[in-house]
Amino acid sequence: MITDLYDAIHRRRDVRGQFTGAPIPAPTLDRVLSAAHAAPSVGLSQPWDFILVRDAGVRATFHAHVQQERDTFAATLAPDAAERFRPIKIDGILESTLSVVVTYDPTRGSPAVLGRHAIADAGLYSACLAIQNLWLAATAEGLGVGWVSFYREDFLRGLLGIPAGVRPVAWLCVGPVTHLEATPDLERHGWRRRRPLTEAIHEERWTPAPPA
Repeated sequence: MITDLYDAIHRRRDVRGQFTGAPIPAPTLDRVLSAAHAAPSVGLSQPWDFILVRDAGVRATFHAHVQQERDTFAATLAPDAAERFRPIKIDGILESTLSVVVTYDPTRGSPAVLGRHAIADAGLYSACLAIQNLWLAATAEGLGVGWVSFYREDFLRGLLGIPAGVRPVAWLCVGPVTHLEATPDLERHGWRRRRPLTEAIHEERWTPAPPA
């Protein structure tokens, strides 16, 4: 039903601390990955791949790297922002059941990727659409997903043996959760507030925002 799609869109959360670690049934994981693979892509290039990471040692190594990057970011913050950031959990790498690393291969479909000649990033956008499909399907299945972005691409490429030229776009923590928060974590912690839809809509031309 259409209402189910809208429900998944609005219930979806970037999950950090609610993973249970319970197993994901194989048919459920297959449905979620199939939904990701069904995403639209520029020139039907399907430039994504999905690396399933279950190994505890690999995840622990990546988690340590992420914590170092967290410290690097924290050191750049003003004192008030650092205090707001301090309690925010940034990943569920160790607690989630599974990690899915989504990659982008710009050579897929080359040399002539239909529709990409004028917008080189159209292929990267396609990989992001696969991620969104995965996220919404997982939400519909009662799973949580958390996108980890505190990492250096070269580190992750080396850790997982990703070929040169292929970009690791996302490390996604996936698994059953106790619940999905009603309010996004960053809003609950006072980091930022969501802006209303009315501020994002422009009619015909770009309209500058009114002075604050």
